[in-house]
Parts: sequence; C-alpha cells; structure tokens
Amino acid sequence: MPNLRVKSQPGSGRVHHVTPESAGWTYVGFDLFRGTPVDSFSGGSTDRETCLVFVSGRGQVTVDGVDLGELGERMSPFDGPAYAVYVPAGVTWQVTATTPLELAACTAPGKPGSHPTRVIRPDQIERLTRGKGTNTRYPSNLLPEDHPADSLLVVEVITPGGHTSSYPPHRHDEDDLPRQSFLEETYYHRMSKPQGFGFQRVYTDDRSLDETMLIEDGDVVMVPKGYHPVAAIAGYDIYYLNVMAGPKRTWKFYNAPEHEWMLG
Repeated sequence: MPNLRVKSQPGSGRVHHVTPESAGWTYVGFDLFRGTPVDSFSGGSTDRETCLVFVSGRGQVTVDGVDLGELGERMSPFDGPAYAVYVPAGVTWQVTATTPLELAACTAPGKPGSHPTRVIRPDQIERLTRGKGTNTRYPSNLLPEDHPADSLLVVEVITPGGHTSSYPPHRHDEDDLPRQSFLEETYYHRMSKPQGFGFQRVYTDDRSLDETMLIEDGDVVMVPKGYHPVAAIAGYDIYYLNVMAGPKRTWKFYNAPEHEWMLG
C-alpha cells in the first residue's frame, strides 16, 4: 500500500496527481493545479467524470468548446463555499487563471452523456453544522448523492482550531447496504495560516492498517479503508476537500462502537 500522506509540493502547475493506479485502488482520482493569471489547465476523460472545485481564485472556464465565463469568487478556502463545475465523462475542460488560482479536479468513473455539464454556484450549496462543542465542524455539500452524477461525492469541511472532525471515528469500507457503503476517499487539507498543522489517523478494527499522520498546509491524505478522524490544533482552522466514490453512489457509514456514546 502506498504512503497515505502525499506532501504538498511547492511551485505551480499540477502539484498533486492521485490516480487509482498510484493509490492502489479503483475509483477516486484527485488533481490539484496551482497557477497565476494566464496559466491554463485542462483535462477530461472518456470514462471518468470530473468535478472542478475553485479552492481559491478565479478562472475562465471552457467545457466541450463552450465558454462558461469567469468563475470563482473566494480568494481563500475559508471564505464561504466554492464555485464548482460538474463535467461529465467524454468531455474536455480548460480553465485559464484570471487571478492566483488553486483548482481541484476530482474524478471518478462515469458514462459519456449520462449528465449535462453544470456550474455549481455558492448559493446552490447546502451548508451544514455537525457535532457540538469541540466536535463542531461546518460541511458544505458541493456534489451530494441527491445531485446528478455517476460516481462522485464531493464535500468541503471547515474544522475550527482545537476541534475534531470526521469524528467520532467512522468508516465506509464495506459494500453492505443499507448498513454501510464502500467508498474510497481523499482529503485535501489547507490551514488557515500556512504554518498551521493537524493530525489524521487512518486505522482498521484489527489494526492491520494504523497510521497517524502529521498534516500540513496543502497535504493530501488517502483513505482506502478504515476509520479516519481529523484533529485541528488550537489556533489553526483546517479546511479539507473530500472526494469519495465507490461501486454505489451513496454515503452510508459505520461509527466505531467504542466511541459512538458521544453522539448520545
């Protein structure tokens, strides 16, 4: 199994490239592009759908030769929900930065022609509050299961400094509906200040997988199976962008029973 933490890379261009092959799994892909005005990024696949997420900055977007205009709004992932674009399989896309830009391309298996291209605007995104006390965090559903797509589920979460998230620990690594769905997952982490850090643990019940990782600004963590809680250190809020996909497009998870008491 590859190292589950992919460290942030400096510079511009494609700074993260997680594929099913590099991750050793089947469904989820994740690319992160970083650029300045006039830098251009492109992609698209005959058998994979894409959700483009404007993590920060703005860009001119073209999908299948159609100009969708300049999209993006926030200059920081901590400033409200993102702009996003759903791009079906079989279609190419291009984004040209008009400001400093951080663009995520989230991918999973798709069928050409099954859904139209669409822009997902911040005012269309469901914003939630989960947990209480120091387990409070703030998800924004960019591409939830009740919105059209073939495989992808995409969500952003803000976890305040000193809080936990993806907690109590839960897992979704068994294809056993309606109890649980099998979903691979990536986390793309950003910190409210670049020197900030946090921790993420990925572990199974039998501890055959048990890794606790330092997470820093710009890191990716891959979750092939097991529980995967996040802890934000005091003073530094954590943003993460989750990409999930599996054989069935639904999020049904199983809580670690020894920690489920805190939900009561």
